[in-house]
Parts: sequence; structure tokens; C-alpha cells
Amino acid sequence: MEHLKAFDHEVNEFVDYMFGARDPRVRGWLMLDSYLPTFSLTVAYLLFIWLGTTFMRNRPALSLRGLLIVYNLGVTMLSFYMLIELILATWEGGYNLQCQNLTSAGEADIRVAKVLWWYYFSKVIEFADTMFFVLRKKNSQITFLHVYHHATMFNIWWCVMNWIPCGQSFFGPTLNSFIHVLMYSYYGLSVIPSMRKYLWWKKYLTQAQLIQFLLTITHTLSAVVKPCGFPFGCLIFQSSYMATLVILFVNFYVQTYRKRPSRTNTKEASLVTEVKNGFHKDYIMAANGALNKKAQ
Repeated sequence: MEHLKAFDHEVNEFVDYMFGARDPRVRGWLMLDSYLPTFSLTVAYLLFIWLGTTFMRNRPALSLRGLLIVYNLGVTMLSFYMLIELILATWEGGYNLQCQNLTSAGEADIRVAKVLWWYYFSKVIEFADTMFFVLRKKNSQITFLHVYHHATMFNIWWCVMNWIPCGQSFFGPTLNSFIHVLMYSYYGLSVIPSMRKYLWWKKYLTQAQLIQFLLTITHTLSAVVKPCGFPFGCLIFQSSYMATLVILFVNFYVQTYRKRPSRTNTKEASLVTEVKNGFHKDYIMAANGALNKKAQ
């Protein structure tokens, strides 16, 4: 135990040396004082993918339909809460859309930070997206884009919460929460047989996701054009990270929607689009294992 505490102390000293003093307003908040929990959960996530796919290789896929209904509903409700609360908090604080610093809004900044903590925590909840793929043997959906996005977002938002937990950081989570309300609602409806015929709008979710990326980059760079005291390095890093998602997402989108279907594909059921927290995946039949693999 003493060795673990010493290691934890050294890790946090190194992080503080790299990024400077943390925001004192979030001291003591769950999982923020130490980087070790976030890092350990990320390692456990990656190990689950590796060991889980091996474990499931010669075993039948699980359905998990009931669990998926509850999961989709829960994430939808959490996303809706974050969306409404961010809108109200930033309105209360008189946030400037082009550039908002970290201290000028007073109590409204604390309110924003509390919502963004839930946004950070939601990223570990969304590790379940991949776990469901593993248990349902949807290994083709566990792509580089999928794992890259899930693993990095959780760690990046630990840094955001410690150093820039409000101000300009609000915009991306607000957009993403809105997208998630639509997205997880779609997944929830897709497991109800009578609702499947109404889910014609799946492709528009992928387009909305790409628009979200571009708007977030534009909003971030607007603070570079007209500075307001928000850390410049954070703006550049966020823009660069979002650019990697745009590149990966556009490549996947083009490969998926611009390719002419083969003869085999024309005999298969239509593809269903799945977008998960900043990335998109298509897989045969409905999301979360709601439909049979082949058309009846």
C-alpha cells in the first residue's frame, strides 16, 4: 500500500510539473485529485477488450437486450440533464460564445464545472459500449477509431477538469450531449420491434456528428483569434485532437457511404449506423443487437 501511495504521489507530481498548478475549485472532487484511478480504469478497459475477445472466441454471443434497454435509457437521461444544465448555467453566467475565460462568471463557473464533471464521468460509463460489443461478439465494431476515442476522451477530460473545468470548455460537451440525446434515443427505440420502421433518420446522426466536430473546432479557434485569457495551449491541443477525429471519421464515412454495394451486400439487410461519443460505426442490423442478423 505504501508503494502504491508513493507511486501515486510521483505520478501526480509529474503531471503537475507538466501542466502547472491545478484549478483549486475542483480540489477534492471524486477521481480528480489523483490521475491513478483514471489511468487504471483505462488500462482495465483495454485489458477487457483483449482478454474478453479471447474469452468469447469459442463461446456463444450474449444478447443482453434488457440490459441494453436500461443502458441506453440511462445514458439518454444523463445526456439530457447535462444539455439542459449547461445551457442554464452558461446563460446564468452570461458566457461569451466566442471566448469565455475561467473566472469571470463566478458561481456560474462552478455550476458549469459540476456539470462537466458528470461529462468526464460519463466517459467511463461509455466504456460499456465496447464491453457490449465484446460480449455480443461484434468484434468488427471494435475499430481503432472506437478504442482511440473512448480511451483518450476519458483521460483528456481528467486534464480538462483539473486545469480548465469551465469557461471555453463548455461548448463541446453541450453539443455532444445534444447529439447523445438523439443517438441513445435511437438505440433505445431500435430494440422495440414496432418502432423500427420509423428509424429512417439513422444516417443523419452520422452527419450531425461530423458537424459537431467542425463546430467545436471553429469555436475553439475563435478564442485564438480573439483571446480572452483562456490558456492558448489548451485551445491548440483541443483543436488538434478534434482534427484527428474529423480525419478518421470522414475516412470511415466515405468508405461506408460512398462505396458501391457488392452483390453480396445487396442480399444482406440494410446497414445501421452507430455513433458513439465522437465517432461513428456501421454494423449489420440494428444497434445493440435489437434485430436478427439476417432479414426475414
